[in-house]
Amino acid sequence: AFDKLDGSNIRAEWTKKKGWHKFGTRHRLVDSTDPIFGQAPDLVRDKYGDDLGRVLHDAGYERAMCFFELWGPSSFAGMHDLSEKLTVTLFDIAPINQGILMPDKFMKLCGKLDHAAMLYAGACDEWFIEQVRAGTLKGMTFEGVVCKSINDKKTKMPIMFKQKSRAWLDKLHAYCGDNKDLLNALI
Repeated sequence: AFDKLDGSNIRAEWTKKKGWHKFGTRHRLVDSTDPIFGQAPDLVRDKYGDDLGRVLHDAGYERAMCFFELWGPSSFAGMHDLSEKLTVTLFDIAPINQGILMPDKFMKLCGKLDHAAMLYAGACDEWFIEQVRAGTLKGMTFEGVVCKSINDKKTKMPIMFKQKSRAWLDKLHAYCGDNKDLLNALI
């Protein structure tokens, strides 16, 4: 289980030939002119550029999609206070045509880089789920965790799911009120 930082998903494509050259959210490409996500490309390049590029190169990858959380002190459910300093934190890597790396390989490659903290390894049992829901899992920030398990052989991807804290869900429900469409979009 990795800490789930509360922010927005940013993807960045790296190639051996071009380096960091394509950036986006889950649904669209972004560049420096984007009013909300325009700072993300420079944040990725400044914080990870050469070091993560070298890790990918040394691992023998030609191309990889890397996933970061864009977040700041007041970020919540994908909304940001743009007057605050935002940062990015690496949480996944998907070498092209290989799927997202399993947690052990991700940690081996990126252990020396800033990345979402691995907080737990073990069974996803009632004790673990209650620790996350109560917000008492050691090292967990406000939102919760992302759990990753063995590969799904069909998709070559780890089986992944999120577990949220009660406090985060309560704050989200208060924010959304009766708007179920907004609530479902933000979860």
